[in-house]
Amino acid sequence: MPAEGVAAVLPPQQGAQGQRRRQQQQGSGFSFNRLLLGGAVYLAVNTGLSWYVQKDQRGVEVEDPVTGKQIRVASNIGEIPAFQLRPKELDEGAERAVLPRMVAPIWPQDSHLDIVVTVSPSSDPAPIAKTPAEYVVLNEKRFHMSNSSDKRHVDGKFTVPREVQHNGTLWGHFFVGLAGSALDPRDPAWSSDTAYHMAYPLTQYLPKKKVAKTRSLLGSRAEGEDAEPEIPEPKTPIITNHYHPNASLSFIPAVGVKELNAMPPAMKHFIRLERSGARDGSGQHGWYYPLLFVNTFWQLNKDMIPLNETVKELPIRIDLNNMAAWQFQIMANIEMNSKENARQAAFGNPVPGTGDGSEIEMVKEILIDNNPILLAITAVVTVAHVILETLAFGSDIAHYRKKKDNVGISVRSILANVFMQAVIFLYLLDNSQNTSWMILGSQVVGIVIEFWKITTVVDVRWRPTPPGSWVPYWFVFEDKHKLTETEEKTKEYDQIAFKYMYIVAVPLLIAYGIYSLMYETHKSWYSFIITTLVGSVYTYGFLMMVPSLYINYRLKSVAHMPAKAMMYKFLNTFIDDLFAFTIKMPLLHRLATFRDDVIFFIYLYQKWAYKTDYSRVNEFGQGGDDDEEPPKLVENKEKKDEANQDAKKQAVKAALEDKAKAKASGADTGSATKRK
Repeated sequence: MPAEGVAAVLPPQQGAQGQRRRQQQQGSGFSFNRLLLGGAVYLAVNTGLSWYVQKDQRGVEVEDPVTGKQIRVASNIGEIPAFQLRPKELDEGAERAVLPRMVAPIWPQDSHLDIVVTVSPSSDPAPIAKTPAEYVVLNEKRFHMSNSSDKRHVDGKFTVPREVQHNGTLWGHFFVGLAGSALDPRDPAWSSDTAYHMAYPLTQYLPKKKVAKTRSLLGSRAEGEDAEPEIPEPKTPIITNHYHPNASLSFIPAVGVKELNAMPPAMKHFIRLERSGARDGSGQHGWYYPLLFVNTFWQLNKDMIPLNETVKELPIRIDLNNMAAWQFQIMANIEMNSKENARQAAFGNPVPGTGDGSEIEMVKEILIDNNPILLAITAVVTVAHVILETLAFGSDIAHYRKKKDNVGISVRSILANVFMQAVIFLYLLDNSQNTSWMILGSQVVGIVIEFWKITTVVDVRWRPTPPGSWVPYWFVFEDKHKLTETEEKTKEYDQIAFKYMYIVAVPLLIAYGIYSLMYETHKSWYSFIITTLVGSVYTYGFLMMVPSLYINYRLKSVAHMPAKAMMYKFLNTFIDDLFAFTIKMPLLHRLATFRDDVIFFIYLYQKWAYKTDYSRVNEFGQGGDDDEEPPKLVENKEKKDEANQDAKKQAVKAALEDKAKAKASGADTGSATKRK
């Protein structure tokens, strides 16, 4: 009975009490949504308050107690005095710490700075005045820290030093100081109170990328080509010097007062303490120069230039700007971890997690090479792809588990799918440096499911072979039961479809193999076979899906198809079309993503043309062969429930009537047995 009907037959007082009780239970119950909302509000409020009450270290005018003049110092640095107002001696009984415990900015974070950058093969800088003009790659005046709109840009070229050509490091020397101050440490007017110098390598030592050596398998050395001596493969990685032409320099103004030992490793890597080693009165605290971040985050390995004797001149592009502290910490930490993982992986050492830095490299490549709107869409559909792929696998498995017969199933297509997916997997492994692990993982899962499908359709048996065979035992496929007429038709249509498939596919495969052998180069005969097979699979692979469409056409039905799994897979096909433009994969695999679209539209047409007929086998193997006519399905759920309730009422009514008639006629008299 509906809830309204129950409330209507109750007394008013009881109905009201029951309603209040339900409201109390609903109000006092645990709600995950409320907990999630409360946590989000808490984080938002704390973030907002932290941003509102945060104290920066902008410059303020104070009076110098020694000279009586107005000087500009950093504000809001807590118990640490401004560097310009530091005591000349420690407090009585205080001991000077070798490394300061707390550090504060030496200059106000909104200072104007002069900066000069030179390049040199030595970590020891030459005087700026004696440095050749081509090696002074940046000379900027009055750069405003904390001003996000102040951006500088310089392009140039320089001759590669001989030491760098022979695997030496190219050093960048950064001379930074307050506007108008002397920047060269060799200048008599230079002071560590107003300027500092930092050296940082502009080249990176990376493992040499393995280049696959290919050759013509039919090539003859008698044509005058000298045979190249075989170079043994080194057991350890070859580390070579690499250079990237883009150099991004960012000042991080809002670092604040920090505890030195608690600093993240990335920040500690770029921090430069005050040169003289001055301390406050307690001897425990010191100061640091403005943090200059040499940003290599966007330097992709694929754009790196290997340095050797043939490289005579290099371009350089420098961007100078300001960066938020949170952004610096994220980028610096990711870059440091990925570089360390790549270094450890190159030497064969275990790395934390599952990546060797190449995954981060791939993400950065996607971010650089693609439109932001496309990236946002890709981020959303990535989650959808994983969900749909999982649902497709689950639906496919459920369909074959519940299927009672082989109507509409092309066993040969399943076997062909196993072979094709195995070939694709071997091809992806052969080109593993150009393949994402997500692609490889989904391929393995697909192969396992196709193998399992075979066992649900036929029995796989290990049987002795006829006399004279090369092997004594071999796998055979046996029917699970005696085939029905419809199953026999399915088997016949499958044979007909594959007969014409062989007529089309085999000549194409042979022609493609001959062309590839004559005009293309390969790493080995194994690589040639895999590449030829996968080329045929990618190019003509959609032909293997044709038998199922042909069986649908001959049976004039699609009810036997796993509808849910098909829809999930076809939705994933369109997502794969989007991934083809963003995720790194071999070219043939990228082109093959558009292959399934054709099959999808043909399947949609068949689903429209062959309306579902419940006298045939449905997607769960039900009906079709039953002697009785299948009951008419009730499409409307409410009508179905109502019909079920009416049937139950009629059954109860009939039982009561039979019982009443039996009592009235005495039909049950004497039917009881005596207890022993």
